[in-house]
Amino acid sequence: MSTETQGSTQTQSTSRTPRLTARVIIGSIALNLAFYTLYPLVMIGGFFFLFTPRRWSMAALKWWSGVFRFLCRSLAGIRVEFRGVDRIPTGPLLVAGKHQSMWETFALYDLFEDPAIVLKKELIYIPLVGWFILKFRMIPIAREKGPKALKDLVRTAQAAIREGRQIIIFPEGTRRPVDAPPDYKPGVAALYGRLNVPCVPFALNSGLFWPRRSFWRWPGTIVVEFRPPIEPGLSKREFMERLQDAIEPTAHNLAREGRRQLAEQGYLPWPEEE
Repeated sequence: MSTETQGSTQTQSTSRTPRLTARVIIGSIALNLAFYTLYPLVMIGGFFFLFTPRRWSMAALKWWSGVFRFLCRSLAGIRVEFRGVDRIPTGPLLVAGKHQSMWETFALYDLFEDPAIVLKKELIYIPLVGWFILKFRMIPIAREKGPKALKDLVRTAQAAIREGRQIIIFPEGTRRPVDAPPDYKPGVAALYGRLNVPCVPFALNSGLFWPRRSFWRWPGTIVVEFRPPIEPGLSKREFMERLQDAIEPTAHNLAREGRRQLAEQGYLPWPEEE
């Protein structure tokens, strides 16, 4: 690679990194301190929910979603706009979307009647966290087990669908950088093919304001956009094409919108027109 090309790449990379200001530093410290203090305290204080009907514990989980968004807004200036919520049908449902940040693992629960999120099985071995995951009857998956993991995922999800629940899955399996190319795993297609319920795709830009593997939090409005439902009955190939066509262009537009927000506040240079 030539020196000129290297310099161009470095400049582009740097331009994608928001600059730190006193507001960002103070807000990040305040939000992280509040979150990592309150989160275990809420679980300890809510220990008795482990022994109550599950609907009580789910109500507490939805309450925590609201509290979490309040902390983000009041301490770090991170707001949220939900678009297309009216596209979410009632009843059993598959919901599939981008995963850029820890933010969406806490912020979406109160949008659904009875959500069940697909998450990595290792989490159930964490004291308190794992106990509540089991109480909420979320859907842990041991990804290292390959085909058996898919069978277990489908079987558990089918039981949740029979109860009228909404299955939330991140098709890429883990948090991904905002501009990463799509890397959809087969789990979402396996669920779609066996559950016989609509799938609601969603995109977001949370990774710009609450980046993965970073202490810093940048003020702005996270946008979560739900796309029109994909009805059941498609082939797996057609479904995956429809899913990516629904999510990826929207995610690209939301990333551009988020960067414009950061530019308006002086954290990024103005993005070039695309």
